[in-house]
Amino acid sequence: MRFRFLIYFSDSYAIPIGKPLQTEILKQGYEIKWFCDLEYPKSLFPENGELIPDVEKLFDYDPHIILCASNHAPDFIPGLKVQIFHGFKANKRDDKVGHFRIRNFFDLYCTQGPSTTKPFKKLAEKYKTFYVRETGWSKVDPIFHIPEEKRSKPTILVSSTFSPRYSFTYHSDVLKEIEKLSNEKEWKWLVILHPKMAEDRVEAIKNLENDNLKFIETTDIIPLFRKADIMFADTTSAITEFLLQKKPVVTFRNNRPEEHLLNVEKSENIEEALKLAFTRPPELLQKIDDYLQITHPYFDGESSKRVIETCIEILKKDKSDLKNKPLNLIRKFKLRKKLNYFSLRSYNKPYTLKS
Repeated sequence: MRFRFLIYFSDSYAIPIGKPLQTEILKQGYEIKWFCDLEYPKSLFPENGELIPDVEKLFDYDPHIILCASNHAPDFIPGLKVQIFHGFKANKRDDKVGHFRIRNFFDLYCTQGPSTTKPFKKLAEKYKTFYVRETGWSKVDPIFHIPEEKRSKPTILVSSTFSPRYSFTYHSDVLKEIEKLSNEKEWKWLVILHPKMAEDRVEAIKNLENDNLKFIETTDIIPLFRKADIMFADTTSAITEFLLQKKPVVTFRNNRPEEHLLNVEKSENIEEALKLAFTRPPELLQKIDDYLQITHPYFDGESSKRVIETCIEILKKDKSDLKNKPLNLIRKFKLRKKLNYFSLRSYNKPYTLKS
């Protein structure tokens, strides 16, 4: 059967999450289309994908499986609703209001590794409205297929979250230290920022540019990982993505610093930490490996394949063991308002393919 997949997204950073899935879906001979519920990300949509222009066309497409790189799904469209996540757990918020919040839209959660699988399975036992399967995360598949790039000088990839509470870009002393080091040291700096970063913070970074430091505006950051030896960051979820290469990360005031990170609390300690990171201490590399084994223990670049195969398995599965989802009226109304499409239809029963 030629299954019809839909990738549903709300922000530009979801595009590199969906692209490996699209590649795998087409490889297996199935159909794939995309839908975005905001206007701006549509302008960044890749040329080799098909974007559904409006809600009415969603009904015409009639997807079997809806892969969601967002926190919600169109409940008024039939199809298996699957949460594929838009990032790793970054510890920026309490788990109950962050990564593990259940919004009652999804039939299946495709988790990234044991540290997310275990909590979601506990929630599945509590709610009994969805399944949980560990597949790995599609976005990081390219890391294992893109060759490492040769470098003429030691290279640091700099990344920051957009949250003022956690972003180092709001600390003038850190920016001054980066400026000083980029001018003094024979190090190359590549800087990427979250797509939602405040414009004045972006300008502050652009003002640091020199022969050794370059700001790069992109939503596809994975290729840049292969250009760098280490990362400097704060509390961004990109840290875990970078760590999958088993390369060190220096963080500034990370919200929950663990032993696999080289965390500093003061800007004057950044240089020393970066120097240490370049030496790749064996003890640190072991702690990184231990962290990855519970976070994303997949290094084969085939997480997208596992996601697609799992979705088809659950699509066909008898779901009589699941309960209907709750009414969820407030969230459903907010979604309809966002889409300017007010339908009374809602599929609360877990979707199963009709024979």
